[in-house]
Amino acid sequence: MKPNIIFILSDDLAQGDVGCYGQKLIQTPHLDKMAAEGTRFTQAFCGTSVCAPSRTSLMTGLHTGHSPIRANRELQPEGQMPLPAQTRTIAQVLKSAGYATACIGKWGMGMFDTTGSPLKKGFDHFFGYNCQRHAHSYFPTYLYNNDQRFELAGNDGKTIGKTYAQNLIADETLRWVREHKDQPFFLFYSITLPHGRAEIDDLGIYKDKPWTNLQNTYAAQVTRLDSDIGRLLALLKELKLDEKTLVIVAGDNGSSYAPSSEIGRLFEQAANGLRGFKRGLYEGALRQAAIARWPGVVTSGRVSSEPWAFWDFPATAAELAGVKLPKDFVTDGKSLVSLLRGGKAPKRDYFYWELHEGKPIQAVRFGNWKAIKNGPSAAIELYDLGKDPGERTNLARQRPQEHAKAETLLQTARVADPNWPLQ
Repeated sequence: MKPNIIFILSDDLAQGDVGCYGQKLIQTPHLDKMAAEGTRFTQAFCGTSVCAPSRTSLMTGLHTGHSPIRANRELQPEGQMPLPAQTRTIAQVLKSAGYATACIGKWGMGMFDTTGSPLKKGFDHFFGYNCQRHAHSYFPTYLYNNDQRFELAGNDGKTIGKTYAQNLIADETLRWVREHKDQPFFLFYSITLPHGRAEIDDLGIYKDKPWTNLQNTYAAQVTRLDSDIGRLLALLKELKLDEKTLVIVAGDNGSSYAPSSEIGRLFEQAANGLRGFKRGLYEGALRQAAIARWPGVVTSGRVSSEPWAFWDFPATAAELAGVKLPKDFVTDGKSLVSLLRGGKAPKRDYFYWELHEGKPIQAVRFGNWKAIKNGPSAAIELYDLGKDPGERTNLARQRPQEHAKAETLLQTARVADPNWPLQ
């Protein structure tokens, strides 16, 4: 039996936002229940700590030392630097294996007239925002149904309108699942909440909280994300697809706010003892909320500290679908099927990240050792994550052997690319 595969990617959901990770003020009952019925991961790593390159790692199985996209790069008048024509995605592999495929929510890896269009990268259906910048608004003037733009009544682009985009996106998701309930499907449900502007159509239970408007709205956005995930899980049960479907929920990066910020102060969003947040490469930027659920297959009630990364997803999905990745699908990832079934994560030599937002920065993990280079001329920092997950004590001078290994990996784990120079 080929299982259905759903990957729900939230834009900027952090571990510190979710009840089962310790959040006390924001309610996330469906995610908490999902964790109780499945496995919650404390060391699940994003592709890197901004949207486009993180999503590229998820879709292509390439870490950001090999990926064609290593930063957010806008194109005018709309869209981002596209995935190249030769770059393969897991959606293409699953489609060739008989899966119906859809991307609903946000894409951000190429407009429809480019090589990176979702409709050219294995998805039968697309609905939502293509451009990341456009997706900053929850009351946009238009969305896309496949490659056809449609206007949203009541939204004039100057004031908050009447059409909250997530309402349409959530409804389309349920409609598509119903339509494809009788065949194996792969759904990339790429929800924009809680990223970008603090906008919500209903503050709900947070309406009368004695917080700032930003804090009330952010909490309502996270709870809205949770409720829409709950709607999808309920539909799977209604359609008797529960035990045929792997559902993974993750954020596309770690914490988005500094601990001293308006959001960080109240909700401790960047907490859990981790250092750093979005656009950096410390653990607080790379570890994100991640939960997997598949009744009867994924171990229930488990909290796993086994490390894995977004670039493991294609190998995992291919094994579950019973297909081999084709020869032209080069991946840095390893299958997580054994981990999902209650075993350990696959062994590997290292994890690697880089990011080119401003000055290029790099990080590498080998075993429990983590090295960070915050710029081409910066000294290498070295941390023992086994004893110091908060990355407080730099051991670069005390551990010359590990420092030397980190220096070598930072040079050899990547392929030079003229678009992403280390200078």
